[in-house]
Amino acid sequence: MTAPQAVLVVGFRVTGHAVAQFLRGRGDEVIIAEDDPTAERRQQADALGARFLGQPDEATLRQAVEVCRLVVPSPGIPVSHPVYRLAESAGVPVHSELELGWERLAARASAAAGAPAEAAAGEGGRVPIVVAVTGTNGKTTVTSLVAAMLVASGRVAVTAGNIGPPFIDAAGLDADVLVTEVSSFQLQYTERFRPAVSCWLNLAEDHLDWHPTMAHYAAAKAKVWAAQGPGDVAVLNADDPTVMESARHRAHGVPDGVRQVTFAGSDKGTGSGTGVSADFYLDCSADRRGVLRGPDGVQLVATGELPRSLPIDVANALAATATALAAGASVEGCRSALRSFQGLPHRVELVAQAAGVGWYDDSKSTTPASVLAAVAGFDSVVLIAGGRNKGLDLSVLAKAVPPVRRVVAIGEAAGEVEAAFAGQVLVTRAHTMAEAVAAAQSELQPGDVVLLSPGCASFDWYRSYAERGDEFARLAAQVAEAQPPGAEGSPQ
Repeated sequence: MTAPQAVLVVGFRVTGHAVAQFLRGRGDEVIIAEDDPTAERRQQADALGARFLGQPDEATLRQAVEVCRLVVPSPGIPVSHPVYRLAESAGVPVHSELELGWERLAARASAAAGAPAEAAAGEGGRVPIVVAVTGTNGKTTVTSLVAAMLVASGRVAVTAGNIGPPFIDAAGLDADVLVTEVSSFQLQYTERFRPAVSCWLNLAEDHLDWHPTMAHYAAAKAKVWAAQGPGDVAVLNADDPTVMESARHRAHGVPDGVRQVTFAGSDKGTGSGTGVSADFYLDCSADRRGVLRGPDGVQLVATGELPRSLPIDVANALAATATALAAGASVEGCRSALRSFQGLPHRVELVAQAAGVGWYDDSKSTTPASVLAAVAGFDSVVLIAGGRNKGLDLSVLAKAVPPVRRVVAIGEAAGEVEAAFAGQVLVTRAHTMAEAVAAAQSELQPGDVVLLSPGCASFDWYRSYAERGDEFARLAAQVAEAQPPGAEGSPQ
């Protein structure tokens, strides 16, 4: 009996299309399962010569799995999708796009080394090393900053994964480094994915609609270093107990021979809650605002040289520097990028100033942990929070008091937000973003900032966190235009 040769690609959007295109290019038979079978997607599948299953029922999906040697789900396919259960029952392996991208890189490396079996890969140019950045919060910022540091150091660096091209496409590029943002969903289904440098930023409650437990979530994150070996580097957050405990875990810990490099945004470099002495750290002993230092106390930059120096900016800067240096950046290249990097939209972004008050868009915040990180940079906050809860415990938002002194609750989770702050600060409910901005404006006092940091997803009112942030920014700008000039607020 002939062994199954087809590959089942589940989900046919950006990642799924890239995977199917790569597989067809190397001669694989491809079956595509898509639960939202638009005419455009069907036409794209036809153009690739792939078999297209639109809205397949379970029986059809089972038949497809049974004639395949591999299942490749897109990152957005939920764990409740029957394909996972059907693949397990049929004994068909499930791999993420990361794993396929790694196979492509490995084939290129073998071809470059002259291995005859791989000569047909036909992809020349430099074979890039891989940097993989994961964590609950800060992945996109750190990924972007690492790439900027490498470019400033004269290296050809490309961002990939959740930002930039899909990893499977980036794996074919002529570059020095692929700086890849990777999620727990992608890592869950990897076996041989081996970044030269891994970076695990932090872990907080999130994605429990996908992972059954926090332990399962942490184990998926730990796969970022699972295939690393001698000569590779793992960058770890010394301030995060879960990250450090995972690094030492008997089953999921950092493998022997992998060099561990740590960073800590807490002063003097001793990890808060872990006691780990960090290699990259904040030193406030000589300068009240602080100096970022690396191994042996080398000064990187003073926090005053950073475009913004909130606590999250300091932690991200240290993580990025540790990661970029391990990937071949120069110290001066890192310094240059740190001094010029302006941050990314919707991440504690100053969008308006009026009468001494700064208005900040942190719409990318979809977890309580990200709210706590955002408010830590300010002295007095009027917080706009809420949206669609992702099944997380919003009661921890109470830890934001102080500096939060007033709250405007929005969206489906407004009641949960109100309950979290009950008895501590006054909470006002708003039914639109315009109402929320007006309510925040009515409560302002000198020295306040208004911070949209929802701690929830946006899909109750908006199509994306970006759309939510854009409306807030537009309304905040209208407030600023209507206010007389005054002293401007600024972050610490």
